[in-house]
Amino acid sequence: MPVVNRIADLSDEMTAWRRHLHSIPELGLECHQTAAFVAERLREFGVDAIHEGIAKTGIVAIIEGQGEGPTIGLRADMDALPITEETGVDYASTHPGKMHACGHDGHTAMLLGAAKYLAETRNFAGRVALIFQPAEEFGGGGEVMVQEGIMEQFNVSQVYAIHNSPGRDFGSFNTTRGPIMAAADTFHIHITGVGGHAARPHDCVDPVVAACSIVQALQSIVSRNRHPMQSLVISTTQIHTGTTDNVIPETAYINGTVRTFDKEVQAMVVRRMEEVVAGQAASFGLEARLEFEFGYPPTVNDAAKAGFAVEVAAEIAGAAAVDDAIMPVMGAEDFSYMLEARPGAYLMLGQGEGAGVHHPKYNFNDEIAPIGASFFARLVERAQPVAGA
Repeated sequence: MPVVNRIADLSDEMTAWRRHLHSIPELGLECHQTAAFVAERLREFGVDAIHEGIAKTGIVAIIEGQGEGPTIGLRADMDALPITEETGVDYASTHPGKMHACGHDGHTAMLLGAAKYLAETRNFAGRVALIFQPAEEFGGGGEVMVQEGIMEQFNVSQVYAIHNSPGRDFGSFNTTRGPIMAAADTFHIHITGVGGHAARPHDCVDPVVAACSIVQALQSIVSRNRHPMQSLVISTTQIHTGTTDNVIPETAYINGTVRTFDKEVQAMVVRRMEEVVAGQAASFGLEARLEFEFGYPPTVNDAAKAGFAVEVAAEIAGAAAVDDAIMPVMGAEDFSYMLEARPGAYLMLGQGEGAGVHHPKYNFNDEIAPIGASFFARLVERAQPVAGA
């Protein structure tokens, strides 16, 4: 079946909701206006319960179906990014330095559209838990909501999410069984030498040369310590040191990111980075200290749930528009915490050509909202059919 007719009728409403949310972007856990707007819509729809203030501004709303059954979770992220918008649209951000550059406004609108349909029809057994999450971009709102017990409190048995995907074919669904997005960790290296006059380097212990050597040596972890069939990215993204041309500084700072899918690879990276930093420090006769921050874990789809989600996606978009074996991407997503807590799946929904996410000219394509909302709705109806239906 294609887009659900009733949800197609909601297209203009979803566009209006999305564009309003686009104009009021909020960051991290501080999604107060966004959450208030979502809660107001949910009350209008007549959902059975609205639980606010989870992870500060997160919401879990419950819709009861027909008869006994499990609870399925549907998640949308709500937060924006600290980017100055350059789209030129008439509903552009009214909050300077903040914009919905990743489409979370669209994700929220899609889940609201599904919520309105499900509250009207209730053609499913058990319950639906609608999870509106803050702080996906930074702050780990997904982890906070899990830590605050939403899976246990609402007895969620499985959980799903969609992310828009610029550059993929309009209306296509893309996912895979197993890892789909990487773990995202951060490293900091603090180097302390002996500063002095740049004309007298023999009187100094130069942290700049050491920093360059450390950065080069870190790349050998990828090329020489990793199994060729295992994915790994180590990117140094910052080196800060010095103030002028004729002074050798005393300190240097290196920063970067590590992306992995496998915990053994992740552990190997930490061990080798410690060895590289210590060895390079000894070779240059200075001090160097590694700080390794573990970030979002890998996003791993349950194989069976991903297979089920693919079946539902094919009903909406047609089998030819569904790719169930995409190459995993090295970006990260804090829906990973929810998938660690419960089986489920994460899918990409193609929105056609346009600026990529996290770009100041990015804009969510409102025409995919009925497709995403229909997927959510049919997922519930298929997962938890009414007895005898």
